[in-house]
Amino acid sequence: MLIAALILLMLFVLTWALSVKLNNYSFVDVTWALAFAPVAAWYAVSGEGWMPRRAAIAVLVGAWSLRLGIHLWRRVASHHPKEDVRYAVLREKWKANPPKAFFWFFLAQAVLVWLLMLPVHLICQQAMEPFHILEYVGLGIWFVALIGEGISDAQLAHFKRTQTDSKGICEVGLWHYSRHPNYFFQSLLWWGLFLMALPAAWGWTAIVAPLAMLHFLLNVTGIPLTEKLSVEKRGDAYRDYQRRTSAFVPWFPKK
Repeated sequence: MLIAALILLMLFVLTWALSVKLNNYSFVDVTWALAFAPVAAWYAVSGEGWMPRRAAIAVLVGAWSLRLGIHLWRRVASHHPKEDVRYAVLREKWKANPPKAFFWFFLAQAVLVWLLMLPVHLICQQAMEPFHILEYVGLGIWFVALIGEGISDAQLAHFKRTQTDSKGICEVGLWHYSRHPNYFFQSLLWWGLFLMALPAAWGWTAIVAPLAMLHFLLNVTGIPLTEKLSVEKRGDAYRDYQRRTSAFVPWFPKK
């Protein structure tokens, strides 16, 4: 886990230096998504658990990491040099010394990835053969979440490409049932990992990962900031969307 921390430290410090040079802090999103793949590979290689289990978890996490990273890279690259509005808000908040403030923000993202990868570390130490029933259940949840996140990202991207109204609200597909289906399925991924880690020694400690993800999505940089910016941009139309549509868990909208 120490080497994993060093890998993450290097990745996020380099991203911070690049972001300062390009004057665009949005690149941290791409690094955050892609950082899971090398850490998963390292845990799989260095782990002492059953080889099929280590290989399987590395492929699962690596595939998710690369998909999300490529998706975010396309989004950031298409907007560059324009910065994501979330980071523009933070830049204004930290205008006394943005590079220094964002340096600590980037390090906080590295710590979050390190915590979120605790289930993968525990899974890679699990020597038990064959797979446990909880691992199959967790794997099923993982695949549902992976597909759901991919669909919601694709639906939002298609809406942004085809809409003519800059203040339009995406209410197609999964976005008809949740204001943030991508966040919901991203959270669900870590509940699946937690179940897969549970049979391992000290597996219960992996609960920190889904709880940390849930906290950040619901209370920190996920829904609160996104909703605030959406209300400021779209006004009453978005407030009406808020009244009708579940914020997180997909559910039938109110009439």
